[in-house]
Amino acid sequence: MAETTSNAESNDVALRASIDRSLRHPVMFFFTSGAVWLALAIVLGLVASAKKHSPEFLSCFSWLDAGKVDGAHMSALIYGWGAQAAFGIIIWLMARLSRKECTNAGTILTVGHLWNLFVFIGLICILSGNGSGIAYMEFPGFIWPLLIVCYLAITIWSLVQFQVRDAGHVYVSQWYLLAGLLWFPWIAVTAFLFVFVFDGHPVMATAIASWFKGSLFLLFFLPTALASAYYLAPKVTGRPVYSYNLALFGFWALAFLGPWAGMQKLVGAPIPQFLPYMGAAAMVLILIPAISVGLNILKTVHGHGDIVAESPSLRFTSSGIVLFVAYGVLSFVLHTVPAMKMTQFSYSGYGLDILGFYGVFSLCAFGAIYFIVPRITRREWLSRRFISWHYFLSLYGVASIVICAVVGGVTQGQGIEDVAQPFATMAERASQYGWGVTIAWAFLLFANLFFCLHLLLMWARLGRRSSHPTLLKGHHTENPHGPEGEIDNIGSASA
Repeated sequence: MAETTSNAESNDVALRASIDRSLRHPVMFFFTSGAVWLALAIVLGLVASAKKHSPEFLSCFSWLDAGKVDGAHMSALIYGWGAQAAFGIIIWLMARLSRKECTNAGTILTVGHLWNLFVFIGLICILSGNGSGIAYMEFPGFIWPLLIVCYLAITIWSLVQFQVRDAGHVYVSQWYLLAGLLWFPWIAVTAFLFVFVFDGHPVMATAIASWFKGSLFLLFFLPTALASAYYLAPKVTGRPVYSYNLALFGFWALAFLGPWAGMQKLVGAPIPQFLPYMGAAAMVLILIPAISVGLNILKTVHGHGDIVAESPSLRFTSSGIVLFVAYGVLSFVLHTVPAMKMTQFSYSGYGLDILGFYGVFSLCAFGAIYFIVPRITRREWLSRRFISWHYFLSLYGVASIVICAVVGGVTQGQGIEDVAQPFATMAERASQYGWGVTIAWAFLLFANLFFCLHLLLMWARLGRRSSHPTLLKGHHTENPHGPEGEIDNIGSASA
């Protein structure tokens, strides 16, 4: 009996190792090129933030005008870093959970290069003044069909792997992965057609673009982050997900509320008034799935504080989930009717966007990357100190941006509402918070230079060979079986 168990474990380890080898090149390409785009996006974010309170900054370069650099900043952050980090996480997680090797790594890698080329061309178009000027859809119209085709060519294999998997339980992580995989082409194709193709009313095109902006985070990036969290929390701690029913409730709550969000910024615009208020209601109620997921993940890791403190992957992931709860609370506060009157045209929306995209998605993505990379490279991370600096500077930077942007936005809104106050006085008060955002982006740049360098060194396979995962403290292992020996079927809710 013991010999049979030992053989089964050996076969299981060999299968996971073969899956990791089959995905090594495309996953490392997505993570590394994404990290380079992230560093560029942060540089552009720093410049864009500086120009909000110091318009003369770099005014000698026409291609760095405030509108251009702001659009380039968000586009590089979303499609350069975010999309590629999501691709790497999705294809690796789906292969592991479906227990199937990837037989199309060459195709994925080739299309990954095309994705980077099209994003680069789109960024050049934005900076040269040929962008669309539509938030989150700044790339010119001809870029979008190319990106959608690339997306389909990259992700279709994950759907195939799920379809041909051995029959069995569908894990919580797979729910979110499948949902995100199917939701993205829906929202992207819909937005492209109504914004760039159909000759409709410009106001409704603006409404659709606003819907796309809200749905892109809630229906693609957030499901990817939560899939990663539901995989890593039980995997690293060695215990099942706290509540399967709570996981089910949180998933369907997000699926119901997510498609309604986005148009809340258009309150008062000449569109059907129920649309903005439905968007605001959805953003208020997003607190429900945030609390459900936060409670489930944090209860799963409860009692394992030493592992959370020592494991880079779990530390980043747990922080991302805590910030998801904070995102739900802040979304609730900012989208009540009295609050929207003061924040609709202010800097507060930017703070909420960064909290969601960088605080929730990116921190969970960092956690997944710190877990995945040693397994596909068969090398250990070189420096625990680099990881620690990356964590603390990232947390400090994103918290500073959110606090300064939200408080500064409320100050802006109060000044706009107070007609007795001179506009210059309001602008001067808000610019003080703008300085805080700029300094915070500098901290994030410093943090991600460490991350980018570390990842490039791992891609060059300069990390030491090791039998255990990286820990921030001590030298004992998370699991006595080593990096390839964790049990894949932990409990009923996650692999």
